[in-house]
Amino acid sequence: MRVVVARHAGVCYGVERALEMANGAADSEGPVMTLGPLIHNPQAVAALVERGVGVAQSLDDVNEGTVVIRSHGVDPAVIEAAREKGLRVVDATCPFVSAAHYCAADLAASGYLVVIVGESDHPEVEGILAHAGERALILETAADIPADFRARRVGVVVQTTQPMSALQDVVDALLPHVTELRVCNTICSATAKRQAAAAELAEQVDVIVVVGGYNSGNTTRLAEICRAGNPRTYHVETAAEIVPQWFAGVHVVGVTAGASTPGEQIEGVIQAIEAIPGDE
Repeated sequence: MRVVVARHAGVCYGVERALEMANGAADSEGPVMTLGPLIHNPQAVAALVERGVGVAQSLDDVNEGTVVIRSHGVDPAVIEAAREKGLRVVDATCPFVSAAHYCAADLAASGYLVVIVGESDHPEVEGILAHAGERALILETAADIPADFRARRVGVVVQTTQPMSALQDVVDALLPHVTELRVCNTICSATAKRQAAAAELAEQVDVIVVVGGYNSGNTTRLAEICRAGNPRTYHVETAAEIVPQWFAGVHVVGVTAGASTPGEQIEGVIQAIEAIPGDE
């Protein structure tokens, strides 16, 4: 059985940067906490906890030491409040997410009604919303546009891990209802590359395995994309979840991984697949 890894898979620059910053903060004096999970990968978060980097659900849980802002970003008021408490702040917000924050703030300051394309309950979207102003509207799909929606000037910004098709669908649906439409395509290039590579690989293999946290939106979307091209798609977090029966009669297995999946997790899954005995 041959294993083929997607051309683009695994941790992106923003996640790698966040992990490096959190690990660096682990050597600081006093307690170190991330504000929420640093990234959407339970195994990576557990490894940080082993290094002494805890997870706080809110600033109320952090009274001293260092607080690390996770890669998804936060409301700028949270950072200000942390500094007012005398905490050392390590801002590990992904630069692509910071760009989305800037675009949202700029659109709002320029008088546009800001529309955010993304998951309403995702921490990244919550951070973008904080920069977009009180009137901002979150749309997960074009179907979420209110029936009576009318606006003169609308600015669109998008969650960095959304597929291009989601942005395009919303933009197309908004056009008939607005006078002026300005679009900031803040989809991360790493996301786009991983999605394109996954879609390509899924159609070329017998089975494809997607590695990454079940709480990771970008990994879940990779699994959806792969499943559209290959029904024999399996999403796992770790090598321990590999089921040998998935690979009965299989000659070529594809492997891809979300942007929050460290390389050692991908390698562990590959080794588990390669260890499965072939058909006699």
